[in-house]
Amino acid sequence: MGAPEKLATSNNNSMQRVKVYRLNDDGKWDDQGTGHVTIDYLERSEDLQQRSEDLSLFVIDEEDNETLLVHRICSDDIYRKQEDTIISWRDSEYSSELALSFQETTGCSYIWDNICNVQRNLHFSTIRNETYNGTNNELRELPAVELATLPKILKVVVDSSVTDQLCVTELILHDQSFFRKLMDLFGVCEDLENKEGLHMIYKIVKGIILLNSPQIFEKVFGDELIMDIIGCLEYDLETPHVNHRNFLKEHVVFKEAIPIKDPLVLSKIHQTYRIGYLKDVVLPRVLDEATVASLNSMIHSNNGMVVTLLKDDTTFIKELFARLKSPTTSPDSKRNLVFFLQEFCSLIKSLQMVQQLRLFRDLVNEDIYGVITDILQSEDKKLVLTGTDILMFSVNQDPTLLRSYVSRKEGVPLLGLLVKGMLTDFGNDMHCQFLEIIRSLLDSFSSAGQRDAIVEIFYERHLDQLISVITSSCKSINGTHGFQASAKPEILLNICDLLCFCVLHHPYRIKCNFLLNGVLDKVLYLTRRREKYLVVAAVRFIRTLISHNDEHLASYIAKNNVFKPIIDTFISNGNRYNLLNSAVLELFEHVRKENLKILLKYLVETFWDRLVKFDSLPSIQSLKVRYDQFQKEEDSRRRVEERVLEKEEEDYFNKESDEEDTASASTPRTTQIRAKPGLSSGSDASSPSLRLGGLVDYEDDDDDEEYKPPPRKQSEKPEDDEKSLEFRLKRKLLAAKEDPNLVKKHRLVGKNPKSKESLFATLCSTLSHATLPSKKPTSSTHSTEEPVPEKNGPVSPSEISNHTSKIAEEKGEKGVTGI
Repeated sequence: MGAPEKLATSNNNSMQRVKVYRLNDDGKWDDQGTGHVTIDYLERSEDLQQRSEDLSLFVIDEEDNETLLVHRICSDDIYRKQEDTIISWRDSEYSSELALSFQETTGCSYIWDNICNVQRNLHFSTIRNETYNGTNNELRELPAVELATLPKILKVVVDSSVTDQLCVTELILHDQSFFRKLMDLFGVCEDLENKEGLHMIYKIVKGIILLNSPQIFEKVFGDELIMDIIGCLEYDLETPHVNHRNFLKEHVVFKEAIPIKDPLVLSKIHQTYRIGYLKDVVLPRVLDEATVASLNSMIHSNNGMVVTLLKDDTTFIKELFARLKSPTTSPDSKRNLVFFLQEFCSLIKSLQMVQQLRLFRDLVNEDIYGVITDILQSEDKKLVLTGTDILMFSVNQDPTLLRSYVSRKEGVPLLGLLVKGMLTDFGNDMHCQFLEIIRSLLDSFSSAGQRDAIVEIFYERHLDQLISVITSSCKSINGTHGFQASAKPEILLNICDLLCFCVLHHPYRIKCNFLLNGVLDKVLYLTRRREKYLVVAAVRFIRTLISHNDEHLASYIAKNNVFKPIIDTFISNGNRYNLLNSAVLELFEHVRKENLKILLKYLVETFWDRLVKFDSLPSIQSLKVRYDQFQKEEDSRRRVEERVLEKEEEDYFNKESDEEDTASASTPRTTQIRAKPGLSSGSDASSPSLRLGGLVDYEDDDDDEEYKPPPRKQSEKPEDDEKSLEFRLKRKLLAAKEDPNLVKKHRLVGKNPKSKESLFATLCSTLSHATLPSKKPTSSTHSTEEPVPEKNGPVSPSEISNHTSKIAEEKGEKGVTGI
């Protein structure tokens, strides 16, 4: 067939490593061998009608260069792509299922795209055949490549319809000498300074590229033609002449930090650069979206192939990291190695996600984080930023790898270097990658073990460092004018953003790290800055802080007058409608909507005399209305509580009087008097009948309050109780005669423990001066007669009975049997 020789020379760049499988009669896949696959033409008839069917798949054995498979691509829908690495189909010629298993996804995607492109061309075969037999018979072949025929070639390439463009693509690809003849003619025109010929060749080459054929791209971007193709594209009469070839030859230098021995890798690297240069520099204005997409796909495929070939070379990776770690490596060489490592990591994105993760874990095993830690300590700021780019790529791939490293002892310095980098001025290269990496490390959604260790290190060692940068950058130099410019505004903004992130993700740290260290007041120093976006950042920090609706935090804010700098800034901003105005009003709205009563009261009562001139603003007006409603609710609640308290007191005294009346009315007098004598002498002194005390609890004089009588003997209890009762009756009668209001007074204080002690002391004192005989009942338990004390003094028994009945009706005290 002749195709293998052609494959080995002209299409070496499109080789892809595959295994060929054939389905046997038992339903199992037989391995037919391993080789490289490409798409090329069969050497068949020169008839154009036959060429459309000549594109075929070739698989050449990688060991002996024998042909493992030849399959002519057809327009039927027989091809299937499986799992990103397998293409299978049923071959009618072999009457069996065939499959190609690719080593890399990029090779599979490349061959699949070419198969789809060939099928699209085959779908138009009928239309093309009709065109050949119609008015466009000149499309059967291209005009000869000569200076005189350039207008005809230009017309065929540029002015053809969509169907004709497909035919032109096939004609160009079949004519193996077309590009070589065209480039030779370009050289002649350039030597003769034939501007008209050069401009026509520019249009022809531009039109050929816009045909958007992957097979044509493989040819024009090859090492043999690329420089002449770029030379042709320099002669655009509508733009100034730029010598792109001179730039590529003299200024573009390919540096090999580590020597690359594989020629296929070197070829793909050079081709990728040239495609990008042509796309971004030479033809950025003329390329359409479809062509740009095809070129980007080609770049992506080449990158994947380069990374795959390099990662398979284990000696290459080990040598790379050995040189990066070696102290004998020169600074220039180490710089080139770091740039190469950055480029290598960026190329990893061309692989599948699973392969990306697997490859980067291999780099972690080679101690890539230790290398980056060393890079970040460099005095070369560009090198530091390069190391940060590599670290950012690691975070995007798998942040748990970096968290695991930083949480260990050897990784602690890396966190400090990241904080230092965030506070460093890199000039015009300022970026937020340090901030993003620190956020990823402090993220609350990471695993608890890693997160807690990193958070603890950050708050203990680096929070004060960040706050000190804010305070030092906001200090006044001459009292009121100017600031000590120790940090760029971008750095201060990054610090404020990081603090907001910490408030959201570590709310438990607010009380122990933010409030105790006065972080709130120090962050609000930013309101002194002239940059309005820094003032807004400070307001945003406070807004984030109060979003937790913490009463302890609100009390701290009110007690320490934290909002004063914000109100001062808002007042000085005046009626200007800007971002600062909106940020402060949104803060007020949050306080009102969330009904943060402590902050609401603090704002209105402290600052309303200054905010009143802005009451035309809905947010300010609503704030005051909500405060008034809150005050009314408080007053109403207070009045209700007072009424409830008064009602409870009134009910208490009424209930006490009712109980006394009920007890007096329902209990016979004789039964009440005989309750004590009815007890046996063996009763416990703590029993209810013995704890009853007197008929009325008297509040004795102050002189008797401190008196404590001696304990009674157990054997004397019945007799002493009887005497005590008699003397209590007598005492109460005498007191009622002397002062009728005294009973009412004792009713109010009858439950005072001291009054009982005073009453008992008084009774004992009276007992010591009186001589009253006692009359014991005949039956201790069943006596119904009332024991009447003998008259031995100025008071008669009838008087005692009458007056004690009157007192009992008034008293009715709970727990007293009454008379």
